Amino acid sequence: MYDLLVVGAGPYGLSVASHAAAAGLSLRVLGRPMASWRDHMPPGMFLKSEPAASNLSDPGGRWRLDTYCAGQGVRARHGEPIPVAMFASYGLWFARNAVPEVDERTVVRLSTVPGGFEAVVDDGEVLHARTVALAVGVLPFVEVPAALRELGPSYVSHSSDHGELGRFRGRDVTVIGGGQAALETAALLAEQGAHARVLARAGHLNWNDVPPALERPWWESARTPHSGLGCGWRNWFYAERPNLFHRLPETTRARIAATALGPAGAWWLRHRVEPAVELLLGHEVAAAYVTGGGVRLETVGRGGEPASLETEHVIAATGFSATRERLGLLADELRGELAAVADGSPDVGRDFESSVPGLFMAGLVTASGFGPAMRFVHGATFTAETLVRGVRRRLRTAQVPVPQRRREALDPARR
Repeated sequence: MYDLLVVGAGPYGLSVASHAAAAGLSLRVLGRPMASWRDHMPPGMFLKSEPAASNLSDPGGRWRLDTYCAGQGVRARHGEPIPVAMFASYGLWFARNAVPEVDERTVVRLSTVPGGFEAVVDDGEVLHARTVALAVGVLPFVEVPAALRELGPSYVSHSSDHGELGRFRGRDVTVIGGGQAALETAALLAEQGAHARVLARAGHLNWNDVPPALERPWWESARTPHSGLGCGWRNWFYAERPNLFHRLPETTRARIAATALGPAGAWWLRHRVEPAVELLLGHEVAAAYVTGGGVRLETVGRGGEPASLETEHVIAATGFSATRERLGLLADELRGELAAVADGSPDVGRDFESSVPGLFMAGLVTASGFGPAMRFVHGATFTAETLVRGVRRRLRTAQVPVPQRRREALDPARR
């Protein structure tokens, strides 16, 4: 039986594994390394985060993004975006150097057993561990507007469904959303010969400012400090003090997690979007129907005025909703044991442990617990250090997770 099973091999899973290995824990890491970045983002995309905020985490800080880039003859400069393909390659390099060998199989079912957890992988093998860290990324949580959910994949897809966009050359494609994923997807579509359109509820697009220089007069730094999530004291708090964010009232945390750092495009993307992409702003999809040539979208403007358009394909770049119910790999009994907060995401304690003893969470699913940093790679460092400390504490207590129904069966007072 392993001390720790890490489910997921993206930035959070690999960072947790690196810290766990350095702590001397026996562990197994399962998942395709950097799968979201390698398989679900088309060529030509760039990281929105600054290079300094895009490091995976190892205890010694040896395997940084700038170190990898230097080895490739590239400088990771402040204010210059890093290609997603390079970041994915960096993650693989990190996995080779900072993490025990990754088992690329997929966990299809996780349940509790006496003494810990049982994981079934996709070829049927069963693994056991005393604790588990779920670092499943964003893909289980894709969110598509209700009006589009009944249309098949030939007509509607999510932005995370596309490892390439070349098949849309010469076609009319409508991208739903006003954030970075929507805007960059639309720009790439236009650059590859599609007629791209962005449809968004907001009446205008938001664009991030060019980041100020790292070296600035002290009064500018004092007024708007740099952080892993951008400039300003509020962003600094989210980025650098997730432990204090966790102490805020639950309703406050949920509100901030849902609204902070809202939809916006990177400053370097604006000149690629505005001249090349049709913008239909201030409209929301009310209904959608399959027509002979594709999809008919019925929309409602901000003033209630109806409109419609026809398009050959719709790409929903509408984000992710990390709720407990979408953790489909959890056995029903285990999922039912998970306490949730107001937005439906699992409730996590100060060291990322869920309400099920020994079951830890990492990444987007913890944003309501520890703040907006958990939506970005930057949050992996705090998560890995804190979560592994919690795992070690749990292993010392040796408390056995037992589902509620089994506890009732074992309780003489309930017989």
